[in-house]
Amino acid sequence: MAHDPFLPDVDRHTSCAVDRELAPDELAALLGISQALVKHRDRASLFAAIAAAVDGVLPADRLVVVVPDAQGTEFHVYAVHGATKLSAGELVPDDSAAAWVMRHRQARVVSREQAREHFPATHRRLLEEEMQSVAVLPLLAVDHCLGAIGFMARAADAFTRCPQRLLDEIARSVAVALDACLAYEQLRRLDQERKALLAVNAAVGRHLERDELFGAMAVCLRDLVPTERFGIELPIEGEQLQGHLLTPHGARAEPTRPTVLPAAGTACNWVIQNRQWMVAGSRAELRERFPITFEVMREQEMESLCAVPLISGERCRGALFFMATRRGAYGSLRRDFLEQVAGAVAVALDDCLAHEEVRRLRDRLAAENVYLQEEILQDHNFGEIVGRCAELRQMLSRVEIVAPTGSTVLILGETGTGKELVARAIHDRSPRRDRPLVKMNCSAISAGLVESELFGHVKGAFTGALAARRGRFELADGGTIFLDEIGELPLEAQAKLLRVLQEQEFEPVGSSQPRRVDVRVIAATNRDLEQAVAEGRFRADLFFRVNVFPVRVPALRERRDDIPLLVHFFVERFARSMGKRVGGVSHQTMEQLIAYDWPGNVRELQNVVERAMVLAQGPVLELAPDFVGRPAGQAPSPLEPPSTRAPAAPTPLPHPPASVAASAAATPTGLDEVRRQHMLGILERCDWVIEGPRGAARLLGMQPSTLRSRLKKLGLQQRPFRTAQ
Repeated sequence: MAHDPFLPDVDRHTSCAVDRELAPDELAALLGISQALVKHRDRASLFAAIAAAVDGVLPADRLVVVVPDAQGTEFHVYAVHGATKLSAGELVPDDSAAAWVMRHRQARVVSREQAREHFPATHRRLLEEEMQSVAVLPLLAVDHCLGAIGFMARAADAFTRCPQRLLDEIARSVAVALDACLAYEQLRRLDQERKALLAVNAAVGRHLERDELFGAMAVCLRDLVPTERFGIELPIEGEQLQGHLLTPHGARAEPTRPTVLPAAGTACNWVIQNRQWMVAGSRAELRERFPITFEVMREQEMESLCAVPLISGERCRGALFFMATRRGAYGSLRRDFLEQVAGAVAVALDDCLAHEEVRRLRDRLAAENVYLQEEILQDHNFGEIVGRCAELRQMLSRVEIVAPTGSTVLILGETGTGKELVARAIHDRSPRRDRPLVKMNCSAISAGLVESELFGHVKGAFTGALAARRGRFELADGGTIFLDEIGELPLEAQAKLLRVLQEQEFEPVGSSQPRRVDVRVIAATNRDLEQAVAEGRFRADLFFRVNVFPVRVPALRERRDDIPLLVHFFVERFARSMGKRVGGVSHQTMEQLIAYDWPGNVRELQNVVERAMVLAQGPVLELAPDFVGRPAGQAPSPLEPPSTRAPAAPTPLPHPPASVAASAAATPTGLDEVRRQHMLGILERCDWVIEGPRGAARLLGMQPSTLRSRLKKLGLQQRPFRTAQ
């Protein structure tokens, strides 16, 4: 056996107890000790009973017991003063007589002078306690050493006259009692752990709200883990962690206090990324590797940390952590138990987060449903793009090009040209078609409410904000937002919109917490934004950001060939909604509509047709007598009441714009082709019946002979004409 540096030299020191037979009174005392010790099942009462039982049997003034901790991995010194006071002290030093006794399983009687040379730690304790000698006995079970018991006395030779057999028998009786006490503690601890796991699992089923769940966890674990701070940290967007701290004191769970920290430099982030435990006996161990965690613990005056990954299936949801003010609080933590707790917490957290996601999607769908219901109630300009002219086809080709991308689009065009419909066409042809297209008319909302409409607000953000509200950008997350009349945005809102376009994040009104979104922006305007930039009414940086891919919608006067198609489309639409049997448009009416310059574009055409449909009495649509086709800018709108306009003679057709003139040069009979298509549509609808109450002549408002002559001129004689029976 290797030489032990703390082994006393027996030849030089005659400090061992004498070896003699026990006297009757000593045997009676041992019997009393055994009977007294079997009654106690906790350390405090057991150690107090030991002190009382040996009183008068041994010349001891102090009692010291060395026993393992609850996990059985470390030995701690318990000082018993008198018969009632028990205090837990430091770990057993290696240079103490108790450590030597437990290693060699032999009793030792040591004076203070002897301890100076061989057991420095024991010597220091004797000096502190003002004692002169100590008898240290091993507490031996069947196959291992449970600990040690030490009796200190003020006299230097107090234990030299004690029989060695008496000391051995006392140690044996105490060992039996301590073994039973530790076994009972183990059973009680296992029962507590079982109840805690049952409570945790019960919390899984009872609580789906985050605060309630975390509070229930704290109540379950506060008596099982030495902690002054308990919490869970969850990874969130932006390389951050959201921590939920609570203080596990009191009978009821306190509400959590969420905080946000950067993930880098934190112990919990390392635990989440590596899926491993982290135990720190002091915060100084964290200073270099995890400076943020070190600062948090320093501010809260915490010393020890234990962090456990919360793994559910293949995912690590977060980290469960404990902090304590005492150093080395988690060095002997039973990992098997805490791993079971972490597994139950991970399942509970998984269910909780899944419930939150379902609730978030439910609220989002509800908000989108409200928005879409409002959209349904609004009057749309028209339901689909109608037209075949070259200008329109060119615009649609640009829509097809930009739609599959995620680029920002700026739609330019006069009022009433159908910019919103173009935005919908872009959205419907994009990968975001399954998400909503959220629309906002920037000119229809007061300047004070624009930010709230765009970005939402929190409860109490301003007077009247009685509840939190989602903004249009949050509703459009994953989809597209259409900002009509973007040139009307206030400058302050323009700055925040620029941030959303650049960073894809915003802050609701009254909140400092940024929210990230994935939104495609389509803007529209009927203004000259470059001029607005020059005049300081529109930010130059925002103009360059939205003007990534401009799409110009042609005015209706630039696509006169499409007017008959649009007219028939509106006639059919209003005939269905009004329940009228109007199936055609008179030739004179169509020529008047083609001749007008339409400053209000398609929207104005729709309103004119709707007014004529309201006034229509027969199967053929005719304009009101007060409608006169005039060049734009020279006459009031045809929607103006007739009483405010003087009757005027018909004016000749205005010269078409350059785009229409070019189209006419390519097709010399452009107007004839329009008439041909119009008549062909009426003939197909009437099944090529010319005369009669359901004939095409009646729908077109002309004589059957005149219709036959015109059809022959236009080459529409593919099918034999019939007369209604």
